[in-house]
Formats: sequence, structure tokens, C-alpha cells
Amino acid sequence: MKSTQRILVIDDESDVSEFVSDAAQAMGLRCTATTDAKTFLDALTSDTTLILLDLIMPEMDGVELLRVLGERKCKAGIVLMSGVGKRTLESAEQLTTALGLTIVGHLQKPFRLAQLEEVLERHAMPEALPIVRQAPEIVIPKAELQRAIEHDEFVLYYQPQIEIATGRAVGLEALVRWQHPERGLIFPDYFIGRLEEFELIDELGWIIAERGLREVSQFANGDGNVPNLSLNESVHSLHDLNFPDRFVSLVEKHGVPPENVTIEITESGLIKELSNTLDILTRLRMKRVKLSIDDFGTGFAMMQQLKNIPATELKIDKSFVLEMNGNDRNRIMVQKTIELGHELGMQVMAEGVETQEQFDLLRRYGCDGAQGYLFSRPIPPGEMVNWLKQYASRPVHAA
Repeated sequence: MKSTQRILVIDDESDVSEFVSDAAQAMGLRCTATTDAKTFLDALTSDTTLILLDLIMPEMDGVELLRVLGERKCKAGIVLMSGVGKRTLESAEQLTTALGLTIVGHLQKPFRLAQLEEVLERHAMPEALPIVRQAPEIVIPKAELQRAIEHDEFVLYYQPQIEIATGRAVGLEALVRWQHPERGLIFPDYFIGRLEEFELIDELGWIIAERGLREVSQFANGDGNVPNLSLNESVHSLHDLNFPDRFVSLVEKHGVPPENVTIEITESGLIKELSNTLDILTRLRMKRVKLSIDDFGTGFAMMQQLKNIPATELKIDKSFVLEMNGNDRNRIMVQKTIELGHELGMQVMAEGVETQEQFDLLRRYGCDGAQGYLFSRPIPPGEMVNWLKQYASRPVHAA
């Protein structure tokens, strides 16, 4: 019985197209193979579930075809085939993702039948490609956001930060959520941009700081020491020269040592607003508040500017960490960021750690801290209290 999945293959070498087609059909898969771009595009339909695409072709090359697939909003999984260098192939994979397409793998030519069968078995067998349904976009009006602020509908979830050398939980990042009375829990991607657009982000920033500083005492360990609290601050909020005094007054009001608090700011935000924020960042450091450059590697920081920012921590963006075990470029980026941070006298924290293999590699490279689903997803404060107690009794990730 033939599979309902449909495979489309394009390669300018007819023997390669036939090789892939024969292998697919031997596995009971429906497959259309061609060497011609027009024929390929004419054969592309909504029931195409997997595409195997050669990058190097004489007329319309693979990159041009990817652009067309992006314009057509193609939903099929894509496997890139090529004899080009590994780095070029990885760049093409990044382009595929940037175009809104789904990259599921690559085949470096010449590939063996076993490699091809593994790809087809993983991505083209029945039920191998789950249907991904796009969540409906939430467009939130200003009045609704103002009401949420007035009615204190924003809550904090916490994610632990682990000291790699010892395996101890030494910090918590506070992550805001909106507990909407009708829509349920709403994640920040849906409302932070709107708050910035309506110039309400300052109000949320102070709500987050007040709540986090109030709640952090419940996370104290048996010796009464509270973990470091990391708070995300929008660069839009760092324009008021009174910010350092007001922030430290709030910290002292809740009895938290300033050196136990870290303000996280995105790398790209720092560069865009550098002239307005250097004064504030420097004064925060003078008051012993720590500073973290979040999502490092995704912005546009230059060495001269990075040198001038009085940060105490670099946070490696999770996009590099997630793929560093199977992607040389990401692995090198992680390794060199750790070295750069240490050379500049900063601690380095890796986000998005999900596997023991990633944790072990970070430890080998001398990374200072890690956070991610390997330890815990962001959870409400009550759950975090229990998590910390259980984790302290079994430091399984210690070196």
C-alpha cells in the first residue's frame, strides 16, 4: 500500500534523481523526481510533504528555488542535497529557515543508500511529518493592556540558573507572563512589543522589578541566602537618568543586596541606545547591580562598544547552544564567546541547555552557568520553591 505522503525531488543529475526516486518507491513512498526547475514547481502541490533539493543547478539554482518556495509559503519539510562545502550548506540551511521554510536535514554528496533511507524513514514515512498549526496571532489593543496593568494581571515565572563547576542552582531569571482573565496565560512575545509601541513598557518594568524583589526571599536556601535574581529590562526604559537611584531604592526596600540582582538587556538594544544608556549602566554598576548582555551573538555589537559596556555577564543565545553539538559554526561561536567573555572579565551564561551532551560541552569549554529545560522550564514561584528543595538534595549535574 502506497503512503499518502508525497515526495518531490530535483537534481540536475538525472542519475541522482532516479537514485532517490527508486529508493523512495522501494520503501512504498510516492515520489516525483525531475531535473528541471519549471517541472519541479509545476509538480509542487499542497500535498507535497517532503522536498529533496539540490543546491547547485545550471539554470535556476537551489537558492533561487528556495526563494520561490518561501514566496509560495511551502509547508513541506526540506532536505538540501549538495556537494558544496559544509559551511556553505549550513548557510543555505540558515537561509531556508529565514525564508519561513522548514529544514529537516541535508545530504552531503556523494551520499550512500543507507544515508538516504535514514532520511526518508525519519521524514517521509507515514505520520513522520506532524501537521504544524500556526497559533492565531493575538492583536492586543492599548485599552486592554492598560487594564492589565491597573488590575495587576502580570505574573512572574522563574527559571533556575546553574553554576556549571559545582552543579548548584545559584540564580533565577524572572520571566513575565500575562494571566489574562479570559484568554488564560499569554507569553511575552504577544505583548512586549505592543507595550513598547504604546509607551507602557516602563510601567511593566517597575511591576516586574517590584514583584521579583518581593518574591525572591521565598527562594532562600537553608542558610538564608537568596539566589541571584535576573530581571529583564527593556532598553526603552533606560532613558531616565533617575533610573539607577530609583531601582536601587526599590532593591533596598525589599532587603535584597544589590550585588544579588542582575539586569538583563539585549545586545542589539544596547547598541541602538548606547549613548543614552552608558550613563545609567555605569551608575548601576557603581551601585553594585550586575548587568548582563542577553541574547549575545544575535545583535550587532562591535568589539569597541562591547569593551565600553560595564557588563558583568554575557548570555549566549539559545539558538547557538541548541545546535552546537551537531553544527561546527555554532559550536565555535559558543566556544569563542566563552573565551571573549572571560577575557573581558565577565561571567558567561548559556541559555537553552536541553541535553546532558550540551551541558558537558559547555563544561569542557569553561562556561560558568547554564539554564534551560535540562534543569527546568520556567515555573510559578510556588513550584520553584519545591524545585529548589528537591534539586538541592540531588546535585546530579555537579562536575
